Amino acid sequence: MAGPPKGTEAARKAAQTHFTQSEQRDKVIKQEIEKERAASAAKTAKLKALRLAKEATEKEEAEKRQAAAPKTAAPAPRRKRITLS
Repeated sequence: MAGPPKGTEAARKAAQTHFTQSEQRDKVIKQEIEKERAASAAKTAKLKALRLAKEATEKEEAEKRQAAAPKTAAPAPRRKRITLS
């Protein structure tokens, strides 16, 4: 008995090949998922920057409008009515 039978060695080699291919597919899938995450994060960051810039612009415009608007005098306080019964 010199070694394991030929059928066992062939099965082991086939299993190893299948396992290696499975690992390679998993690696490719993980890389694709990471690319998608990075793209999504970049898109989110860009949208956030645009929103913040828009909000800052709107705030400046509101402050300018408020400064330019004529200030009205405060209304006179109302007098209480006294009723005689």
